[in-house]
Amino acid sequence: MSFTDEHLIPLVDVGLGNSAYLVDLGDGRALAVDASRDLRALRAAAAERGLRVAFAADTHLHADFLTGALQLAADDRATVLASAAGRRAFPHTPLADGAEVDLGGLTLRALATPGHTDEHLSFLLLDGGRGLGVFTGGSLIVGSAARTDLQGADRAEELARAQYRSLRRLTELPDETAVWPTHGAGSFCSAPPGAERTTTIGAQKAANELLAAPDEDAFVARLLGSLGSYPAYFDRLAEINRRGPALLTAAPGLEPLTPAAVRSLLASGAYLVDARPVKEFAAGHIPGAVSNALRPAFATWLGWLLPDDVPLVFVLGPSPSPSLGLGLGQDAAELAWQAAKIGYDRIAGQLAGGMDAWRSDHQPVATIPLLTAGQIGDRPVLDVRQTSEFTGGHIPGAGHAELGTFPADLPATLDGTVVTCGHGERAMTAASLLTRAGADGLAVLVGGAHDWAEATGRALEGDS
Repeated sequence: MSFTDEHLIPLVDVGLGNSAYLVDLGDGRALAVDASRDLRALRAAAAERGLRVAFAADTHLHADFLTGALQLAADDRATVLASAAGRRAFPHTPLADGAEVDLGGLTLRALATPGHTDEHLSFLLLDGGRGLGVFTGGSLIVGSAARTDLQGADRAEELARAQYRSLRRLTELPDETAVWPTHGAGSFCSAPPGAERTTTIGAQKAANELLAAPDEDAFVARLLGSLGSYPAYFDRLAEINRRGPALLTAAPGLEPLTPAAVRSLLASGAYLVDARPVKEFAAGHIPGAVSNALRPAFATWLGWLLPDDVPLVFVLGPSPSPSLGLGLGQDAAELAWQAAKIGYDRIAGQLAGGMDAWRSDHQPVATIPLLTAGQIGDRPVLDVRQTSEFTGGHIPGAGHAELGTFPADLPATLDGTVVTCGHGERAMTAASLLTRAGADGLAVLVGGAHDWAEATGRALEGDS
């Protein structure tokens, strides 16, 4: 076949910062690379082009989402391609370094590129003997390389050295070779910010700071020095992906629950997650609810902060019109997919009728006020952004604890604190968790540190 850019369809999950790929093989069949359990976008792209997924390749045992390869095997009879070193416990074609798979006109060659994980493969797509591009997963990514501490801090340096050798191997490919990474901007697998999600070998040799490191030791120091925290659920999913995620027999959804049913579930240990926008949560919510506004980052914070082994109950608001441009809106089906793609299958349902039903049942309602910059006064401030964000500029005198570290590393006295982040969503999540833990009189800053600086005319503290 004559391969063109139109044969490669990137499918970006903005919330997780990842890209999957659908490759049109030119004969009605397709190759899927690093497909998530949420296959909606991939299936829509395949249907639009009249394609059946014949091959599903995974570059590594993913930590940030459940693989969709097993589902594609069950539903589409796709052949699963993955590293032999991954010891996956379900039917697949195990590939070692240099193994080639005939895709029917095109060839996929496995390249061992350990570092992000032990068993990591990159896949070089060949047309005859000509390399078209390489699916690099969590090896070489735009402007960086993926993190190497997912196997534990004690192995981070060892795997960083493996990552160095893997990237050097990839840079031996011709400069014009396209690079199709899985991890991109927004991924907690250590992708730097930026709009570009694909690149070329030559572009990375010219611009990637890690590749500019003068030697292996300098590379390792730069890579390890760039690592921040990552979501707690990352520590669970790789093993689930090795065993094989449970197959979905129907699209996930949220069953309607009466206020009485919600009270019963909460009494038996269920968690209540309120997915409404910050302003609605602030104005009135069920006591003990955890705020996690439904937005692209919803799955990340769900997996970071809540257990996956207890039932979850959700509160949603009225679903706005898609034309309003409000992100994911209040779509129950969307929420269920966001939970399912990271393995949160213990979904009890949603409060039918939302807060109106709760109030009509004469149940208690709590509030957390929103404050503007001018209303903070001398109240203590707690910034819950990532460390790199905090050091880049924060309200003078603010305390700091990353939201993902809760409940550890918190000030001893929190009563009366104003919680802040970048826009308000993480701050409200933090305030809801702290209130649930017993803190009193909390408030949340409208906007973030830079909004505060603009409103007050005062400078932020930090490195910039």
